[in-house]
Amino acid sequence: MLVAFNKPHGVLCQFTDRGTPPRPTLAGFGLPPGVYAAGRLDHDSEGLLLLTDEGPLVHRIADPRHGLAKTYLVQVEGDPSPAQLERLRAGVELRDGRTRPARARLLDPPPALWPRDPPVRVRKTVPDAWLELSIREGRNRQVRRMTAAVGLPTLRLVRIAIGAVALDGLLPGQWRELDAAAPFA
Repeated sequence: MLVAFNKPHGVLCQFTDRGTPPRPTLAGFGLPPGVYAAGRLDHDSEGLLLLTDEGPLVHRIADPRHGLAKTYLVQVEGDPSPAQLERLRAGVELRDGRTRPARARLLDPPPALWPRDPPVRVRKTVPDAWLELSIREGRNRQVRRMTAAVGLPTLRLVRIAIGAVALDGLLPGQWRELDAAAPFA
């Protein structure tokens, strides 16, 4: 079984939380029993998360050796220059090594997304912009670290696709079952 889920902001990519106070988890969304996340999204990120009950499928989706593209809409602080976009495209040097090249483009107009709760802090004197960024690896907080490394701190991060699977109208907290071959189509 493979499930596409639109993870809301502030939800953990696990079914339990031992923190104090406990935070919202996947357990609150009526997902099918026995599935678990194939990869992860940070607590403060939102968007597409794939869940499955098949171990080999988790490996095939999450392992960067398989090169499955993960595509994000990224609201950044600042006005991206062509040089900053080119640095993202070429790969960025991070503390844990250089990233693989990414697809990066400026989105104008900004994407039409659902409102985030809580909303992103708006500063009238600091511009922001939206990028579409696709990567083929999945280091911890990689997209946020890449944009920060080129001088564009991330304000909001929404994953919209993994391989051939896209959100396709799923609102935060909604899910749908997929064919297991869907990400690789």
